[in-house]
Amino acid sequence: MTWRRTWAMARKEFLHIRRDPRSLLLALAVPIVLLLLFGYALRLDVDRIPMLVFDADGSPQSRNLIARFAGSRFFDVVGMVEDPARIRREMDRQRCLLALVIPPDYSRRWLRGERASIQLILDGSDSNTASIALGYAEALLREHVGSWQMSVLRRATGVMVNPPVDVRVRVWYNSELRSRNYIVPGLIAIILMIIAALLASLTLAREWEMGTMEQLLSTPVRPSEIVLGKMLAFFAIGLLDMLIALLVGVVFFRVPLRGDPLLVLLMGGLFLFGALGWGVLISALVRSQVLAYQLGVLTSFLPAFLLSGFIFAIENMPPVVQAVTYLVPARYFIVILRGLFLKGVGVELLVGEVAFLIAYAAVVFGLATRCLQRRLA
Repeated sequence: MTWRRTWAMARKEFLHIRRDPRSLLLALAVPIVLLLLFGYALRLDVDRIPMLVFDADGSPQSRNLIARFAGSRFFDVVGMVEDPARIRREMDRQRCLLALVIPPDYSRRWLRGERASIQLILDGSDSNTASIALGYAEALLREHVGSWQMSVLRRATGVMVNPPVDVRVRVWYNSELRSRNYIVPGLIAIILMIIAALLASLTLAREWEMGTMEQLLSTPVRPSEIVLGKMLAFFAIGLLDMLIALLVGVVFFRVPLRGDPLLVLLMGGLFLFGALGWGVLISALVRSQVLAYQLGVLTSFLPAFLLSGFIFAIENMPPVVQAVTYLVPARYFIVILRGLFLKGVGVELLVGEVAFLIAYAAVVFGLATRCLQRRLA
């Protein structure tokens, strides 16, 4: 392999890209559009849950309970109803997710020290949101009951009684619990996979369709030089896309970058090399640009989106699917990105993930070169 011939192939591919400004504009606009779309539209935070209240008691105790819900940032009391049947109608219209029903004997039982009952009605159409809302409500009710029990004990004993356990919660790495800080780093891997699926998977297939592959055959350029030269052109575009994603995520969405930015770029370049190698391998296997694009999306973008832990937790997947995720390179890159962004860890704690990306890049480059060599033979 000589760098002169490799650079000549890369320069040829740069000229192809420059002559197709629409594809270049699409490649540069994809990261901005995806970041804005996912950053604003895709939110996993569950707060300001709309709820209705039916208070059949109307006592200071019931109003105190309602105030607890209204004062929490997780709930939004959108109204009071006089008829319990209205709760079903409002849930059917998707105007509330949760309803609190307080019976008429709530305060009487409360003041007597008896077991007082209330009812929580949840719209379970979205099971994940309903489960989170139920967890918030149960935590709020436990705190409410605990504070009432402490006040009763203080009145009975006449002394200040401290809680038996002083719980102090500290959240590390993402103290605000913003889902945006979790999504944006993983989105960089998705963007790089899209670039590989849109561009790299079409490069050799375009040569076959345009009939220029025969011209390449008449030159002394080797298959490894063809593969590496074509990858270098898209590698530069991919790095530019990654820089755009980093700037938008850190500056616009204020996602913390606690690790070394140069290390982020280095890991991104390693992942991008493997992703481009996979795209070139697909392009070497088929001669149709349409088929190459479809295979690129099916084997790169979709697994990166669904099986990498980008949105869906791998721990909650079936065991068979969890085993498949070990073959998805985006899984390892997302772990690296979140570790660098949120935790500021170094490579010494990510040795396994980095080793997999190195092995993946080497394997796909070797397979792409070997496959092209056989097709040329």
